[in-house]
Amino acid sequence: MENKKEMSFLKQAAVQSLAGGGAGFIEVCIMHPMDIVKTRFQLQVKTTINNPLYYNGIRDCMIKIYKNEGFGAFWKGILPPILAETPKRAVKFFTFEQYKKIFLFGSSTPTPLTYSLAGLCAGITEGILVNPFEVVKVRLQSNREKMKNTPSTFSVTKEIINKHGIGLNGLNKGLSTTIIRNGIFNCFYFGFYHSVKGFIPVNSDPLLEFLTKVGLGFIAGTTASCLNIPFDVAKSRIQGPQNDVKYSGTIQTMIIVYKREGPMALYKGLLPKILRLGPGGAIMLVVYDYTYGYLSKKFNE
Repeated sequence: MENKKEMSFLKQAAVQSLAGGGAGFIEVCIMHPMDIVKTRFQLQVKTTINNPLYYNGIRDCMIKIYKNEGFGAFWKGILPPILAETPKRAVKFFTFEQYKKIFLFGSSTPTPLTYSLAGLCAGITEGILVNPFEVVKVRLQSNREKMKNTPSTFSVTKEIINKHGIGLNGLNKGLSTTIIRNGIFNCFYFGFYHSVKGFIPVNSDPLLEFLTKVGLGFIAGTTASCLNIPFDVAKSRIQGPQNDVKYSGTIQTMIIVYKREGPMALYKGLLPKILRLGPGGAIMLVVYDYTYGYLSKKFNE
């Protein structure tokens, strides 16, 4: 049934923000363990291969984290994403809808280019907002101590600010890399999902319609993860502990990783990233779609 009336801009903003925030919160809580596995792989280098704590695969990584750090370690660094995820996803989906209007280019119907450009800009906006939380999260995830010895989110944030400030050497370290990473991801993520969904007729069977959206979301999240993984590796290196090598710029970091560890090192953590953002991408888009539809009806009753 069609809505009785068009929602005002403020109501639209509220619905988009609530739906996006809720989708992000649910996704991060479910998929965070895969995020920490991904980060651990991206931070380790070949020179540590004789270390008994070297990770030889996802299963090996999860076993060692569990044995050495405890079950709660799979949610290390989750507070920054939780604090960031609700407003971050709210901004992501809200700005996507607004950028979509800009990139209609006078047409009344969105095209694949419309969705892709809107996704790119939404990703850039998201990257700017989320980067300080990413810096703290990576610092926490790189810590291999038992949970009881792991510093709190607040203490890590305070330490970063006291030592390096909030600029590009402090809480906003790796900002340009995060912007590129998020821009590439969301360009394909939104572009693919909405473009393909628009060509598929709505199924009268609610279960089949749900599974279709899940499948599209999974493909979108998986492919987007493959496209932006080199920038994700660079981001982790820049924001993580600096040892014998000093990582700074995006290209400089990627060149160092390539020369020292080979081209495949730029794809470190790809499998856990896919295992997180494949289903995670599906969760987010499907939760957003259904929550947005539900809230839109409620706001118009």
